[in-house]
Amino acid sequence: MSDLENLRSSLLAEIEGAADEAAIEAVRVSALGKKGSVSELLKTLGGMSAEERQTRGAAINALKTEVAEAINGRKAMLRDAAIEARLKAETIDISLPVRASPAERGRIHPISQIVDEITAIFGDMGFAIAEGPDIETDYYNFTALNFPEGHPAREMHDTFFFQPDDNGERKVLRTHTSPVQIRTMEAQKPPIRIIIPGKTYRQDSDATHSPMFHQVEGLVVDRKSHVGNMRWILEEFCKAFFEVDSVTMRFRPSFFPFTEPSFEVDIQCDRSGPIVKFGEGTDWMEILGCGMVHPNVLRAGGLDPDEFQGFAWGMGLDRIAMLKYGMPDLRDFFNADVRWMNHYGFRPLDMPTLFGGLSA
Repeated sequence: MSDLENLRSSLLAEIEGAADEAAIEAVRVSALGKKGSVSELLKTLGGMSAEERQTRGAAINALKTEVAEAINGRKAMLRDAAIEARLKAETIDISLPVRASPAERGRIHPISQIVDEITAIFGDMGFAIAEGPDIETDYYNFTALNFPEGHPAREMHDTFFFQPDDNGERKVLRTHTSPVQIRTMEAQKPPIRIIIPGKTYRQDSDATHSPMFHQVEGLVVDRKSHVGNMRWILEEFCKAFFEVDSVTMRFRPSFFPFTEPSFEVDIQCDRSGPIVKFGEGTDWMEILGCGMVHPNVLRAGGLDPDEFQGFAWGMGLDRIAMLKYGMPDLRDFFNADVRWMNHYGFRPLDMPTLFGGLSA
C-alpha cells in the first residue's frame, strides 16, 4: 500500500498548497480527471481478483473519496477568502443614500404652480395670456385707468416712483397689472378675452404684504358682456381652482376708478381649523375685486363705450396660493429657503391639468 500512501500524501500536500481556485482546479483535474492519477488506479479494478478488490479496490475508492472531500473543502475555503478579499478591495458605504435625479430633486415654486393652474383653467374657457412691462408710464398706470391728475387714489398704493427723465416724466414700478388691459385694447379689437399674470410693486411689507407681489387680472370686452357673465366665470374659476364641487359667492358694492359698477367678491368658507376650507362652512373671505369696465377706460383703450362694454377682475396670486395650500406667511415666498421649497414646492413634471387634477 506504500504507493497509495505516497500518492495520498502527495495529493493532500498539493491540495493544501493550492493558493487559489484555479490552482485547486488543476489539482482536481490531475487527480480525479479523466486521466488523473486516482482515475487511472480506478481503471485497474476490472483486472483484479475478488480478494484484491476487497483490499486494494477498497483502498483506492477510499483515496478517491478523501481526495474529493479535501478538494471541495479547500475550494470552499479559497472561494470564501476570495470573496472577503474582494469585499475589502471594493468597499461600498451602504449608509450613504442614493442621490435623486435632478427631476426628482427639483421643485416648482408655488407661484409658478399657481400661474400654471390659472392658465389651465382660463385656457379651457378660451382666454389668452397677455403680458406687459414692469416699468410703466404714469399714463398707463394711472391716467388711462381713470385716475385723474391729483386724485388721492394715485397715492393710496404707495407707489415706487423713478427719478424724472429728460422730459420730466416720472415712470413707476407698476402697482397693478391693469396697464396691460389698456395696451391690449390699443393693440387688438374686440372680442377680447385675456388674463394677465405678473409682478406688481407697492411699498408695504408684513406677514400678508410684500413690496413685490403677484397679481392676475382678467378682461373681457365685447358688445354684450354683462355682470351675469362675469359672475359665472368667477364661480367656475373658484370651483376649479379650489377643487370643490360648488361655491357660494357674494358680491358687495365697492369702488375702483377703472370699473363701474365695482364689487368686492367674498367666498363662503370654513375657518374653524388651521386650513381654510371652501365650499362649506358659514364664514366669508374676500378673494378678489371686479366690475364692469369704466367707459373712460374703454375710451383710453381706443374703444367706443357706446358700442363695446366689458368686465374685469383682479386677485393676488400669493394670497390665493396661501389660502389653497395653507402657507402662513407671505414673506416666505421670497426668502429663497430650500427647505421651504422642498416642503411647499411641486414636482416639475406634474403639470396641472383640469382632467388630471390641478394639484394632483
